[in-house]
Amino acid sequence: MNFELQSMDLVAVADEKCDALLVLVPKAFKAAKDDLSQLVGVALKAGDLEASVGKTVSLYRPLQAAAVRVVLCSVGEGTARQVRTAVLAAIGACKSPGLKKVVLCFAAPATQDAVRAAVVALADATYSYTTTKSKPQPRSLQKALIAAGNASDLRDSFNRAVAIVAGVELAKEWANRPANHATPTLLAGAAKALASHPKISCEVLGPREVAKLSMGAFLAVAQGSDEALRFVVLRYNGAAKTKAPTVIVGKGITFDSGGISIKPAAEMDEMKFDMSGAASVLGTFKALALLKPAINVVGLIPACENLINGRAVKPGDVVTSMSGQTIEILNTDAEGRLVLCDALTYAERFKPLAVIDIATLTGACVVALGAVRSGMFSDNEPLAQALSAAGERAQDTCWRLPLDEDYVEGLKSNFADVANIGGRAGGAITAAKFLQRFTEKFPWAHLDIAGSAWKSGASKGATGRPVGLLVEYLLAQSTSK
Repeated sequence: MNFELQSMDLVAVADEKCDALLVLVPKAFKAAKDDLSQLVGVALKAGDLEASVGKTVSLYRPLQAAAVRVVLCSVGEGTARQVRTAVLAAIGACKSPGLKKVVLCFAAPATQDAVRAAVVALADATYSYTTTKSKPQPRSLQKALIAAGNASDLRDSFNRAVAIVAGVELAKEWANRPANHATPTLLAGAAKALASHPKISCEVLGPREVAKLSMGAFLAVAQGSDEALRFVVLRYNGAAKTKAPTVIVGKGITFDSGGISIKPAAEMDEMKFDMSGAASVLGTFKALALLKPAINVVGLIPACENLINGRAVKPGDVVTSMSGQTIEILNTDAEGRLVLCDALTYAERFKPLAVIDIATLTGACVVALGAVRSGMFSDNEPLAQALSAAGERAQDTCWRLPLDEDYVEGLKSNFADVANIGGRAGGAITAAKFLQRFTEKFPWAHLDIAGSAWKSGASKGATGRPVGLLVEYLLAQSTSK
């Protein structure tokens, strides 16, 4: 979909030919003398357009505009959250197979956060997955014109939003693919494709190279599958080589059966989404390629399947991680932390400014936070605050959970340095405490996206989170240095 931003008021957009004109109306709207403004004013005065956020009035071929359909939608005070709600409601009121061009107009000056929210919401509402369908129904919307009287003040935010949309949709594409269409090798191929962009390079390591690195925890998870593991190293070089990078690490379990600690059959198909952390790394690099910030970023993706064969790791097995620490695997379904711990140790070689890992790690985080916020853990206060602020800007929110040392007790083992699970109580926290053991040499944060990475039910599909949060965080670092 092509996005465009133009400086236009209601007089100008009334003459714009399109399939749908979406007019975002704030509480403080004052009608001017032009026909479209008067129409909005009458709808407000009559109570047909209620002031509540997301309330709409739909019109077909009104005389006041050249659009086929006009949807008036209330946005309250026009905050980013309110604009997102309104855009989703407005596009829902005019969806049709023939919807190819939309004009989305702010009836009053918009904020930077509001225009970002509008672009992302419009893309989200019209996204369509097609890759594995014999009769695909691709997104019909081809062009979206964002109109605002103060467009010149919104250009940077608009460009950022368009790049985030590109990243989110790449993340959705790979997370939505069935596991047989998103093997570790295919996922690595998607990473290699990103290296066609300037400033991005990609290296892919196979089983032999990973074994030489002594990544025993990663190898243990992968050994139960006939699909070969891949360890992806992406690099975005936007600054001097001497400038330390930020490292983002995405869990890339392309299908998770649970291993010998096998999962229940119900909804196991959703375990194709267990590589959503890896998909978010791909999406973030896509956005970086478009925005070209003056920073250095490394993306690490340990990719494999967690399946069951005669070589599969068994409960009670002890493996040695790249760090030299030994791990007793009490539950083979706690595999994400095993692939991540070796990737975190690998990250040390980059002498990073910070390391952020992203993983669909625990059902416990879903219980704690549902699908609204991602779980965030960090022992570094500035990093935690920066991630929280980035999530708020992106409307891709997270919530900080504790890392008290008392939680370590559950991870003790009689047969290794540490166990890979700590019991049901506080499961998201004990998982984070396990990862923390491998992060002593750099500032670190962990994002548990088990609840936010995808939706179930009738709207089943990947959300592309937390690409927005990551991009906002990285761009903030580029402007603060």
